Amino acid sequence: MFDPLVIASGLFVGFVVGLTGMGGGALMTPILVLLFKVEPLAAVSSDIVAAMIMKPLGGAVHWRRGTVNRPLVGWLMAGSIPSSFLGVVLLKRVAVGAALQAHIKTALGIALLAVIFGLVIRPILIRKHTELRPVVVRPLATFLIGIGGGLVVGLTSVGSGSLIIVMLLMLYPTIPMSEMVGTDLVQAVPLVASAAIAHMLFGDFKVGLTASILIGSLPGVFIGAKFSSRAPDYVIRPTLCVVLLLSGLKLMGVSNLAVAIVMPIAIGIGLTHAVRASRRARRERARQAAALVQANGAVIPFPSRAPVAPALPIERSGGT
Repeated sequence: MFDPLVIASGLFVGFVVGLTGMGGGALMTPILVLLFKVEPLAAVSSDIVAAMIMKPLGGAVHWRRGTVNRPLVGWLMAGSIPSSFLGVVLLKRVAVGAALQAHIKTALGIALLAVIFGLVIRPILIRKHTELRPVVVRPLATFLIGIGGGLVVGLTSVGSGSLIIVMLLMLYPTIPMSEMVGTDLVQAVPLVASAAIAHMLFGDFKVGLTASILIGSLPGVFIGAKFSSRAPDYVIRPTLCVVLLLSGLKLMGVSNLAVAIVMPIAIGIGLTHAVRASRRARRERARQAAALVQANGAVIPFPSRAPVAPALPIERSGGT
């Protein structure tokens, strides 16, 4: 009943979802269809039902850590919950056809590739706004993002993380990455639940396949969320870029061979960037610590030791 390879794939995808808030449908569904030869409808239905259980675990970790923007979540949910259910109903009851789904997935793939450019230049843009400012929520625009993201999820089973993160980054470019991931994971809980209920009513989800995905993905998403809630931007950003690149290529129909060639190159570039950024951050922290010591007007030796007094000779009495 349980497939060890599906469990291993679920562990990997769960970690990616917990770390970045995206990649669930865009990674798991192609893995099921291309590697395990699962029927597309069964893969979509089983994956989204598994995500309904997986997403709350990652969202709960960020909620406890305080890396969730609750007003954003509220406006996203208001738009995405009804539209995701409507998307599934349209897919099953109206002749939307495979061609429309293919066009939507291709457009989403292009959007994912385009946002990589935004993630790369984001640190440059933020340097112009070094002061910390609270994120000002734009209700109407956020509500419309929820509607669009929910509809795409209902029609294609992908986009609950990737598409909504793309649009949120465009609307709120200065939001911290950990808060972006946490907000996206929490808003995806009711969104995916709405689409999953519709798939259970109208789709073809398999209990054994869904269970295998969950056995791997639940610990994966917990570990990934624990890491991302504490990780700095220079770790999350390259990870997001790699996931966006691979997901976008697969959504655009790029061959497995091409993805296999691109993947190690992208991972290598991402690791190199993370290591270099980590070294720069350590040097900056050391420079700030030195400046703070100089501003206080004293240099504190480290490690500091109290001087040791020399031992005094012991005087003996003359009668002994």
